[in-house]
Parts: sequence; C-alpha cells; structure tokens
Amino acid sequence: MSLFKKNPFGHIIFFKLWLIRIAGVLTHRRFKGFNELKIHGSEIIKDLPDTNVLFVSNHQTYFADVAAMLHVFNASLSGREDSIKNVGYLWRPKLNIYFVAAKETMKAGLLPKILAYAGSISIERTWREKGKEVKKQVKMSDVSNITKALNDGWVITFPQGTTKPWKPIRRGTAHIIKKNKPIVVPIVIDGFRRSFDKKGLRIKKRGILQSMDIKKPLEFDYENDTIQDIVEKLEYAIEQHPSFLKVIPSEEIQSEEELNKERQWRY
Repeated sequence: MSLFKKNPFGHIIFFKLWLIRIAGVLTHRRFKGFNELKIHGSEIIKDLPDTNVLFVSNHQTYFADVAAMLHVFNASLSGREDSIKNVGYLWRPKLNIYFVAAKETMKAGLLPKILAYAGSISIERTWREKGKEVKKQVKMSDVSNITKALNDGWVITFPQGTTKPWKPIRRGTAHIIKKNKPIVVPIVIDGFRRSFDKKGLRIKKRGILQSMDIKKPLEFDYENDTIQDIVEKLEYAIEQHPSFLKVIPSEEIQSEEELNKERQWRY
C-alpha cells in the first residue's frame, strides 16, 4: 500500500489505518471490559459484498454506537462469530467503512474532527440546527457523497437522525435506498444510552449489558415499493415502529436472561 494513497474523500489511507488501530485499542474495553457487548447475527457480515452495503440502525449515542459496529464488523471479517475477543482483528481492518453524521456534530471539538477522518460522511441536517427546529433543502452534495461512499464500500446510517427513541425515519434514507439499491442490513442496538453519555465518549455507568442484533438484509421491490413503504420497512427492521412501544423499554434490560427473552419475542 502506497503511504499516501487516498480514498475517494481525499483521506490518506495509511493515516486512517493507524487512526482506526489506535482508536480501536483505546475503545475495546468499553465493549469487552468495563461493560459487555452481547452480539447476535454477526455471521451475516462476512458474507456481504465489498461495496454498496448500507447498515441502518437505531441510535443511542453519537460515537459509541459506530465504534462498537466497527469492532464487530472487523472481528467478524477476521473469522470471529458474535465475539470481539482479542483485539488483533484491528491489525488489518476494513478501511472502506463510512458512517453518516451531522456536520455540526463532527466539528464540535478536536476529538470529533479526528474521528471524522476515520470515515464520517458529514451532512447538514435539514430539520434541526444548533438545537432548534429548521426547514432546509437537502444538499445534493450530501446525497452524492453517500452514493460515493456506497460505491467505494459500506455505509452506516442512523435514519432517525437523532439519539432519541421512537422518532420518525427520515425519508432521505428511503430515497438513497431507492436510488442506489444497496444491500440493506438492519441493526438493533441496546444499552448504549445507559452505558455512556450522549456523545458516547464518557462512561456513565459500568457493568451494563449492551447488545447488538444484526439482522438479515431487507428485501425491497424497487419497482413497486413507494418511499413510504421503504420507510415503514425500516421502522419495523430497526424496531422503531410505534407498535414496538409495547415492548419492555430498552433501558430496563439489565440481564442476559432478559435480553434472551426479548430476542425470542423479536424473532
């Protein structure tokens, strides 16, 4: 690998490689030490193609969610199943994984700016800015950047656009799916809100059981499914449809026994 080879966003791959290695080692104990991450379905990861894969997930913190996914994805690609034991999988990580994040979040401080280099696709929120509700037009450059990332590799997105549960799915995600026809893999996470602060940088409580359920890719009828049809499928897939409000609140899941009971209900 050339020392100064760049990815489509102009990031030097050699620097990104070492950034992921260092950040991965520093964050590993947050999911395999201070707290425990229970993984289900990671065998799906290793069978995915190298490009045009979109991961959709509910959202609980700004950065811990993505960090956990990068650990799980790379561990699975290295042959581990539902485990991130032995951080050696970070020596040769997958370097074409990107995540969608709000531009104002990624500019808020030095650490977010460093993390942005690890693979963020920074977009401008069209519905909220500096804590206030706004209405702005979607920037076509943001849409084209997501398409560029899908053409180069995998993209992680949080289609609700907020860490608050039960918020509606943003229709922009459905438009991206309709346009690019990626393989769409739903992920449901839990316990991160109880483990970390909102940013996902500070450990709020130890001994929390976190979970990550990776589901089978969704199926779409691109000829007949409307944008609303796709939105509804996403709501059900990441368990943020209003009907899921009857389930035990995620913050109350504290033991593996409870987690297994909920998983049986889901599947």
